[in-house]
Amino acid sequence: MTVLQERTASLDRLDLSAKKLDFDSIPLIDIADLTHPDRARRETVARKIGEACEHVGFFYVTNHGVPQALLDAIYGVADRFFAMPTEEKLKVDIHKADRHRGYVPVGGLHADAHNTGSHDLQEGFELSLELPETDPDYLAGNPMYGPNVWPEHPADFKEIANGYYSEMISLGRRLFGGFALALGLEESWFEPKIEKPMGQLRVLYYPPQAGTVDPNQIGIGAHTDYECFTILAQSEHGLQVQNRKGEWIAAPPIPGAFVVNIGDCMQRWTNDRFRSTVHRVINLSGKKRYSLAFFYGANYHATIECLPTCQDKANPPRHPPVKAGDWTVANIKAAYTYVPKAI
Repeated sequence: MTVLQERTASLDRLDLSAKKLDFDSIPLIDIADLTHPDRARRETVARKIGEACEHVGFFYVTNHGVPQALLDAIYGVADRFFAMPTEEKLKVDIHKADRHRGYVPVGGLHADAHNTGSHDLQEGFELSLELPETDPDYLAGNPMYGPNVWPEHPADFKEIANGYYSEMISLGRRLFGGFALALGLEESWFEPKIEKPMGQLRVLYYPPQAGTVDPNQIGIGAHTDYECFTILAQSEHGLQVQNRKGEWIAAPPIPGAFVVNIGDCMQRWTNDRFRSTVHRVINLSGKKRYSLAFFYGANYHATIECLPTCQDKANPPRHPPVKAGDWTVANIKAAYTYVPKAI
C-alpha cells in the first residue's frame, strides 16, 4: 500500500450538514499547568489530553499564553494580503518556488484525495522555519527547509507572521511534553525529533459560500492532517469534524482557545492509540473566514515508528516505519497542484 493509499483509506465524503452538539463533544482543556513545577499537576493535564486524543482526536486548549493582540495582528495582515490584486499575490506564487513556501491560489489544493476532480475554495500562504540559504538541507534540494518567501506588501507581513510562528513553536513544544506524559514517556522524549521541525504555518482565507453548495467545491475537502498535530486559530465558523458514526460535528471558534488535532504521524507513532480524525471546512458564516493552521511536523529525517509504550505481544506495530519527510512530501504531492521536487 502506498503512502497515499494508507492515508486515504478511512476518508469518506458524506452530506454537507453538520450536527450541532454542545462544545463538550470536543473537549476543552486548560493547559496552564503543563509548565507547572509540580509534575503531578502536569500529569493531570496530560491525562486529559491523552483521553481527548484517544476518543476524539480533537480538543480545544485555553490558557495557552499566546497574546490575543498577536492573533488580531496576524488576522489583520492576512486580510490586507488576501485583498491585494491577484497579480500582486502571484509574485510569491508557490508554483515558482523551489520549496514549500509562498502563495497558494484558489485551485492550488485539493485535500480530499478521494475526489480528484475537486478543488478547495481557499487561498493560502505557506511559511515555515526560517533557515539561511547556507542550510545543508536546503542546499541538498530539500523542499521542506530553507528561507521563507515573503511578499513585499503588506510591509509588516513578515514581522507579524514570524512572531506568530515563534509562539506556535513554543506552544507546540509544550504540547509535545504533554503528549509524552500521556503516553508514559519522559517529557523530553520527542525533543530530539523536533530540533529542526517541519513546522508549517498556513495562513488561510475562505470566501463565504451562499446558496446551494457544490460538494466538489467547499473550503477544504474531507481529509486528515499528515504531520504530528495541528494548532488552529479560526476567525469564523466552518470547521467540521467527523465522529466515529460518520456524523459531522461543528467545531466553532471559542474565544481565547485554539483547536488542536492529531495528525497521521502521531497516529502512526502511537499505533493508532491517538486518532488522526477526518475533518473539513465549509464557510457558511456569510463572512470572510481566516484561519491559521500550524502543522507541527517532526524533523524531516526523523523515523516515525511505533512507540515502545504503545505496543506489546498482544498489540504489535500496525504500521511500518517511515521517514517523516518522505511521508509529508508524498502527501503534499498528492494534494497540491504545485509539486515539490524530489531530493
